[in-house]
Amino acid sequence: MATIHIDRLLETVVNQGASDLHLTVGRPPVIRLQGHLRSLETKVLAPEDTVALMKAITPEKNQQELQEEGGTDFGFSFGDAGRFRVAVFMQRSNVTIVLRLIPSKLLSFDEIGLPKICRALCRRPQGIFLVTGPTGSGKTTTLASMIDYINMNLDRHIVTVEDPVEYYHNHKKSIINQRNVGVDVPSFSEALRRVLRQDPDVILVGELRDLETIEAAISAAETGHLVFATLHTTGCQGTINRIIDAFPPNQQEQIRVQLSTNMIATLSQALMPRSPKGMIAAYEFMVVTPAIANLIRENKTFRIDSAIQTGKKYGMQLLDEHLWMLYETGLVGAEYCVDRAREPGPMQDKIDTHRRRLASKDMKVGGDDEPDVLRR
Repeated sequence: MATIHIDRLLETVVNQGASDLHLTVGRPPVIRLQGHLRSLETKVLAPEDTVALMKAITPEKNQQELQEEGGTDFGFSFGDAGRFRVAVFMQRSNVTIVLRLIPSKLLSFDEIGLPKICRALCRRPQGIFLVTGPTGSGKTTTLASMIDYINMNLDRHIVTVEDPVEYYHNHKKSIINQRNVGVDVPSFSEALRRVLRQDPDVILVGELRDLETIEAAISAAETGHLVFATLHTTGCQGTINRIIDAFPPNQQEQIRVQLSTNMIATLSQALMPRSPKGMIAAYEFMVVTPAIANLIRENKTFRIDSAIQTGKKYGMQLLDEHLWMLYETGLVGAEYCVDRAREPGPMQDKIDTHRRRLASKDMKVGGDDEPDVLRR
């Protein structure tokens, strides 16, 4: 009974194009559609329902971890539709499940709107490329697209370290081995300690969780490998500071030097609803030019934003600049722009000025109708 039920719920997620499914006691099943939570028209879940649904999809080992630790994470395939990343946890003594759909289709650079220079950066023989942003901002999808580009076009040995493995990659022009933390290897740091003996060209680190992992990733880039990794930070300047601040004060100067010579780019992204439907990502993008490398080395990261503004020929842009462009072209609503902006106050002022200008222009033309942008 529960298996049929969970299958029907997962089919609903796939068919409606939802990103997540929430199963919690006291609410009907809830999906996240274009960033918003929507209850499904089914019964309110009781404690025994969430237990049955959990047992229908959770491996024995993870059920044991749930009992011992109060939570567990894993992934599973759902036919050709894609994979689900699952978090099961206890709350108020009840089982709660959150499932995220990882679509099976890998997107191209053009489809996700990545800066064109990313192709050239993926061909670099060594260095570290960071993709950052809050949870659910599409970091995994962006990295999967980059790995797929390398896999299709270059002969490389790619090793990924993920928790859990989300997008499955097949061998194409490259060889690709995907290590699942907790299944194939105990931890990120252990996987990175061993990876250098596996003759890799490209290493993907699912998340830079701790100091040991950050150190290992920088070291791998330094020893002649191309390293991709994610961090939960917003903005390129904030990302550099976050990495440096993870180290004790007596090591920070050395890390600045290592980052200035080994970091090749940082892509910070935010995901939001697109008009009229769908989702769209806004990017902040920084390529580490000699000028930016100097700022990192000399502890002048506060000047990185202005260096990004002058680096447009490399495809660099600030997040707020991209948000404004998406708003001006009608792709996203004003409220989402302000919500995601690094500087919400100036963004709101800019939008208000833009609306007043449109309104006065409309009045001069003699139109009675309120302009479209004012109704947003």
